[in-house]
Amino acid sequence: MDFQKQTAPTPATELRASDADRDRVAEMLREALAEGRLTADEHAERVDGALHAKTVGELEVFIRDLPAAYQPPAAPAPPRPEPGAIPVAADANVVAVFSSAVRRGRWRAGRRLHAYAVFGTVEIDLSEAIFEYQHVVIKAVSVFGEVRIRVPENISLRGTGGGVLGKFEVSPLDSADSAAPVVYVDGWAVLGAVEARPRRGRTVSDILERVQDKVDRKLSRHLGR
Repeated sequence: MDFQKQTAPTPATELRASDADRDRVAEMLREALAEGRLTADEHAERVDGALHAKTVGELEVFIRDLPAAYQPPAAPAPPRPEPGAIPVAADANVVAVFSSAVRRGRWRAGRRLHAYAVFGTVEIDLSEAIFEYQHVVIKAVSVFGEVRIRVPENISLRGTGGGVLGKFEVSPLDSADSAAPVVYVDGWAVLGAVEARPRRGRTVSDILERVQDKVDRKLSRHLGR
């Protein structure tokens, strides 16, 4: 036997696909359906194919014509701040008790936000928020309720928590920019749900550019008077 002979590495596209790989592709397809890039029939056909795919290459076939398949490589997210670096007191509280509460649009995200849903629904949308700090902690607690969190797709997202007869689901996200904001979702879902994921098509830079365009237009109209 020739021990010097080396076996050529298996191409990445021929590697066996994992359940996490299939879930990632299914999420991309779901977002593509929501954005109108795929019809309902195309979505159903691709999801079925993705769930039965055996290799990474077979999975790529179902997303190669979608923008989400061409994201830049992610950079390692900065480590979480040491305990005490972020104040314990919340900059803002969003509470829904037998009701609903929403925080969305153009608003300033502080360093800590607390969300409580008790027999109610809380929606926190950071896709157009102004990030004044790189690290943002969201404490989310759901009791017979639901907390939904959306973030721009070019930031980093982390989650720590669990569910008691409920669902705590945070889709990890890594930005290509190590200086991008990092959102940490900590919490519990008791007979309820806490969900955090990126909003596809929304990025921090795009939002800033749109805001600057509006400012420039208003300034031009003001100067033109």
